[in-house]
Amino acid sequence: GFLGPNGAGKSTTIRMLCGILRPTSGKGIVGGFDILTHPDEIKTIIGYMSQKFTLYQDLTVAENIDFHGGIRRLSAALQQERKEWVLRMAGLKGRENSLTRELSGGWKQRLSLGCAILHRPRILFLDEPTASVDPASRRDFWDMIYHLSEQGTTAFVTSHYMDEVERCHRIAILYSGKIIALGSPRELKVRFTERENATLEEVFVSAVRGAGVP
Repeated sequence: GFLGPNGAGKSTTIRMLCGILRPTSGKGIVGGFDILTHPDEIKTIIGYMSQKFTLYQDLTVAENIDFHGGIRRLSAALQQERKEWVLRMAGLKGRENSLTRELSGGWKQRLSLGCAILHRPRILFLDEPTASVDPASRRDFWDMIYHLSEQGTTAFVTSHYMDEVERCHRIAILYSGKIIALGSPRELKVRFTERENATLEEVFVSAVRGAGVP
């Protein structure tokens, strides 16, 4: 989980790790590939879902999935198999012919996730994936993330919701472009508050103060 205020650099960091944006300094490794020298290789092993909805509104659910399968150069047989899996996983079975613009926010997020994992990426980057959906849709979305995690997919999630970030195995707190804390939720609570039952809000405030940020 990647936690930080607006402007901290969360989305920028994700774009660098995805090989979309070249960093001005530093280094990074994603799935064994260097972000400076092998950005194209990185793109083959990752899935990326941006905070802004980017699918085609005038295409149907099935057409959007087929389009992304074509981008990933899946064979016809594999694409059909993966499409069926995505439709079941995302609860979109029976909505294949619905125009994407007619879907609610929660269903659009499910479709976005489905397209991002169509090629079964090893690493999945999710940039504030539930920022504009209702609480029930948020819960359903996280159930899908848990399911993917259990199958071996690493999920890298940014969020403003403390309860979402606390679901992650590890958390990085980012402030002004720098990681000021890193560890499991329990580790961070004990380190910054000496209480396992502390809230992430308390951890965040303590970490920022400890980093000397006014």
